Amino acid sequence: MWARVARFEGDPADVDARVGRMRAALDGDKLPFDIGDAKLLMLVDRESGGMLGVTLFESEEAMRRGDEAMNAGPGEAGARSSVEFYEVPIHTL
Repeated sequence: MWARVARFEGDPADVDARVGRMRAALDGDKLPFDIGDAKLLMLVDRESGGMLGVTLFESEEAMRRGDEAMNAGPGEAGARSSVEFYEVPIHTL
């Protein structure tokens, strides 16, 4: 398993709106890109307004394709400040 971790910055007062936009896009299956069978976790720091989007992929190749697709998207979670990639050697999901 592989993980793409994207950090987003934004106004703490806007956290609920950003989460709402992401939830609406996911629930409505209206993401502007295809990430296949990937799983998404969104971590929120309400004090700073920062968010981490962790997207889990079955393979490194799927992660690279997903990264390309997500880079082309509108960025509903706020201003992306970084993206990192990790192998996930242990998981219980």
